[in-house]
Amino acid sequence: MSENSLARRPKSFEEIRQINQFGAEYWSARDLQPMLGYTQWRRFEDAIKRAITSCQQSGNEPGHHFAGAGKMIIGVEVAEHFARAQTDNDNLM
Repeated sequence: MSENSLARRPKSFEEIRQINQFGAEYWSARDLQPMLGYTQWRRFEDAIKRAITSCQQSGNEPGHHFAGAGKMIIGVEVAEHFARAQTDNDNLM
């Protein structure tokens, strides 16, 4: 690994942490990949798939811990729907 690539590598998970509009923390797999030493996406993707399988086998719901990039929009739409429903209920009282 070159000195330049080491200089560009984030030093901590906190540096790549992102927060969505609802205050929930998340980390992008593309940002995590180099931190965890993966140089090829396909190898990292295999590791993610194994992690998802382990999550499921341990009795957890993978959808609560792993979100695909396309699913983020769905999650936001659902959250906005519930926020609107809560506002509607508050207005009824």
